[in-house]
Amino acid sequence: MNPENKTLPRLTIICPVYNEEKVVPLFFERALQVIKELSARYQVDLLFLNNASTDGTYQAIEKLRQEHAFVYVITLSSNVGYQRSLECGLRNAKGDVITFIDVDCEDPPEMILEFVKYYEQGYDLVYGERVDREEIRLIKMLRKLFYHIVHRVADEDIILYMAEFSLISAEVRDAIVADHNSFPFIRSSIARVGFHRIGIPYKRHRRIAGETHYNLLGMTIFAIAGILSSSTLPLRVPIYLLPFWLLLTAVLGAAQIATGNPWFLLVNALSACAYLGGTAAFTALYVARTYKNGLGRPNYVIHRRYTHMQPTQ
Repeated sequence: MNPENKTLPRLTIICPVYNEEKVVPLFFERALQVIKELSARYQVDLLFLNNASTDGTYQAIEKLRQEHAFVYVITLSSNVGYQRSLECGLRNAKGDVITFIDVDCEDPPEMILEFVKYYEQGYDLVYGERVDREEIRLIKMLRKLFYHIVHRVADEDIILYMAEFSLISAEVRDAIVADHNSFPFIRSSIARVGFHRIGIPYKRHRRIAGETHYNLLGMTIFAIAGILSSSTLPLRVPIYLLPFWLLLTAVLGAAQIATGNPWFLLVNALSACAYLGGTAAFTALYVARTYKNGLGRPNYVIHRRYTHMQPTQ
């Protein structure tokens, strides 16, 4: 937006979208004000990640692209999910500073200005700390439970109440993409690499239009995937439980021999099935993930016909 901005540092706003044709123009109205305010100090690009949308999302983005030279889009050949689309953005976005934001405006675009302010003070990572949101109490409690469980069981550092709404320096981005994982969990990767960081508390808003793509089942699957990606505790739990299981087996076996009561034998068999079955199940999950990582397949494929990449400076 600044005709002399080629000499300015480049800030890229990454925005993942899936079937959001009604939301894209509304989001852009708010993002445009932020971009205008930053354009005196940065060359600002807006990069949409089109996760194989089946509605008019691409057409809505293309209309913006025809009117604004700083709008770009990467379209994926299939819906690979939110986390993998973010990985695609990280690996393909160009810029000295990278910002993630969802298109539904639950995370207010205006906060990017505050992110930039802290970045200019020397922080490598500035993130939104979700302290509240407008949803039913049960969902709030489950979300907080998830954050605390991941924080407790993670093998490495996890930032409480952080999602993907954040600003990172190019150095942080490079550290994140150095990791190759078939099951990326971006918020965990951001925390793992460290650097100088600060969280800004905020309340998430209601989405500005359209329907959410998340439901309770989807959030449960996401939570399990997040735990498996950030922790090896399920592999270690059987080791911790082994002495107790052996003791229980011995006590139940002795009771069955002493009394001849077949119920002790049944309980003993069930406890063995629970212990061995749980151990095998968790081991199989991690072996499957290791196998997928070993294949080295890409997590996404870019549909070049509907993609307009940022030029290299």
